Amino acid sequence: MSTVLIVVIVVVVLVAILAAVAIGRRRQEQRRIERERLAEQAESHRDEAQTRAARATQLSEQEQAKRAEAAEAAEVAERHARLAAEHQDHADRLATESEGAAERVERERERARRHSQQANEIEEKL
Repeated sequence: MSTVLIVVIVVVVLVAILAAVAIGRRRQEQRRIERERLAEQAESHRDEAQTRAARATQLSEQEQAKRAEAAEAAEVAERHARLAAEHQDHADRLATESEGAAERVERERERARRHSQQANEIEEKL
C-alpha cells in the first residue's frame, strides 16, 4: 500500500472519530437540555398539584361548614314544624270549642225565646 493511501485512511479514521465525538457531545447536550426541560415540567406539575390540593382542602372546609349549617337549619325547621303542629292542634281544639260554644249560644237563645214566650203568655193571662 502506498503511504498516501495510509495517510488518507488515517485522516478519514481521525475525521470519523472526531465526527463521532462531536455527535456524541451534541447528543449528550441534547439529553441534558431534555432532562432540564422535563425537570421544569415536573416542578410545574408539582406546583400545580400543591395549588390544587390547597384548593381541595379549602373546598372541603367550606363543604363541612355548609353541612353543619344545613344540619342546624334542618333542626330549626323540625322544631318549627313541631310548633306548627302544636299550634294547629290548639287551633283545631279552639275551633271545636268555638263550635260547642256556638251550639250552647243557640240553645240559650232558644231557651230565652221560650221563656220570653212563657212570660208573654203569663202576662196575657194577667
